[in-house]
Amino acid sequence: MTSYSPLTTAECAAVFLMLLEDQEAAGLLGQLQPDELQLVGTTMCALGEIAPGKVADAIAGFVAEAEIEGLPLDDRQQRVSALISQAVGPVKGESLMQRIAPDAMPRSIEIARWLSPAILFSLIEEEQPQVIAILLLMLEAETAAQILASLGEEVRPRVVERIARMGQISSDTVSMLDQLLAERIANRFGTAALTLGGAREAANLINLAAPDVGQQVLPAIEKRDADLARAIEAEMFTFEMLLELDAKDMARLLRDVDNQHLVTALKGLDEEGQEPFFAAMSSRAADGVRDEIELLPKLRRSDVTDAQKTIIDLARKLADDGEISIGASDGEFV
Repeated sequence: MTSYSPLTTAECAAVFLMLLEDQEAAGLLGQLQPDELQLVGTTMCALGEIAPGKVADAIAGFVAEAEIEGLPLDDRQQRVSALISQAVGPVKGESLMQRIAPDAMPRSIEIARWLSPAILFSLIEEEQPQVIAILLLMLEAETAAQILASLGEEVRPRVVERIARMGQISSDTVSMLDQLLAERIANRFGTAALTLGGAREAANLINLAAPDVGQQVLPAIEKRDADLARAIEAEMFTFEMLLELDAKDMARLLRDVDNQHLVTALKGLDEEGQEPFFAAMSSRAADGVRDEIELLPKLRRSDVTDAQKTIIDLARKLADDGEISIGASDGEFV
């Protein structure tokens, strides 16, 4: 059996580093002091061919050291956050840390992610470029880009320059930004800065999920809160769902729809979206509606939405009366 002289700490470190991928090893070397880096580099070159026994000894040495020293808790979340951010980028890294350690991210910064770019811009437009740069780095890229575009021409390049030069951000800086946002959000919206959730959000999730989700979820909610179930169900009737009506049900609906409401509602759809309505009309009636749509000036989105909601309410009444079927083919939630 071959015997080996015990490895020094520097030799253990050298062997361990050579077991890693180049990028990983370089990351560790970058954390050493100059004298430590010189010692480890010299040792790596001097080791020559490394026998399997020395590899095992190096690993055993680290295991023994770990049994004595352990790993300190100090700044653990900050270190994990830095490593994850380095691996997947700052935006994805912060999102992951919010799931891993929900209390690690300041609450106001997380709330800011829900605000529109226009509102966020109004909160920080008077701030120093450094503050704006830090916030932009903590937002999704698309939102940050819209805020950047809203900045004045003098401020914009200064913010971009600071983003390009940004290194590590101290926890004190993040806390300062969190406090600033907390004050601005409270002044703008009150202490209840955001109302998250609601029947519409719940309905949107159900609409996006598989069909059987709504069929299982709504009856279960109705047993506990019938009013809430009805509120969610009402939001599930979207104008787009009317495009799936068969010709018979569409024709029945159109008999009760005011022509002006129909013209205004269809103005908000492209030709493909309008076609199911035209297909249920006579050629003459369809041509007349098309002409009216062409003659309409540009409308406010709210006017189109109101007209569509009126038609949705009518469709819902007809569905409740059993005259048309909307939604699931098995008749659920109509």
